[in-house]
Formats: sequence, structure tokens, C-alpha cells
Amino acid sequence: MSKGDSFTKSIGKKIKLARINSNLTQEQLAEKIGISARYVSQLERGLAFGSAHTIINICQTLNIDSNFLFSDLIDLDNPTSINSLVDANFLKSYIKLNESNKQFVQIIVTQLLKLQDDIKTKNA
Repeated sequence: MSKGDSFTKSIGKKIKLARINSNLTQEQLAEKIGISARYVSQLERGLAFGSAHTIINICQTLNIDSNFLFSDLIDLDNPTSINSLVDANFLKSYIKLNESNKQFVQIIVTQLLKLQDDIKTKNA
């Protein structure tokens, strides 16, 4: 099994878990997001990978965060990955936050950037 296959299978298992936790059948989920039940089955088995639009609809319908689906794709220990651009320990902690706390972190970062720009402007 290739690395890509294992990712799609992992994402598929997570979709299935979230669907079951939402007490929906494949048919009900398919109807809510406008795809076929067969396609939902293929997604859950890792035989297909949905478009960005489909994945967003699944996340919204099942009330899950995309981090739940894609956490296996983020290799925090790989220094050549895009994540090396951001402190790995920060990312590990951030991923564990619930959505409310992630929004709070975004507010703090936005305010810090504004403060930094204000100080820079004042000192210029």
C-alpha cells in the first residue's frame, strides 16, 4: 500500500467514524451533501478522494474540523515538510485545540501583528 493509499484510507475511516457518530447512514449523508451513497462508500473505504468542495461539505454536515480528517497528512517531525516553516511544537499544540480556542489564538495573533505594525510605524 502506497503512502497516498494509506492517507485516503485513514481519511475514509475518519469520515465513517464521524458519520456514525452523527447517526447518519451513507444514504443520508449522501443526500445532505448532494453525492451518491456509492461515492460515500468509496470515500469511506479510501477508494476515492473527494474534491475540496465535497470535503468541506462533509466537514460541515458532520460538524467536524478538517484537522480531524487531515491530521495524518501533517508530518510535524519531517524537517523538509512545509511545517518546518512553523515551529513544530507550536503546531502540535495548536492542532490539539478546539475550534473556539483556535479562534482565540487567531485573535491574539492578529492583535500582536497590529501592535507590532503600530510600534514599527511609531519608530519610523
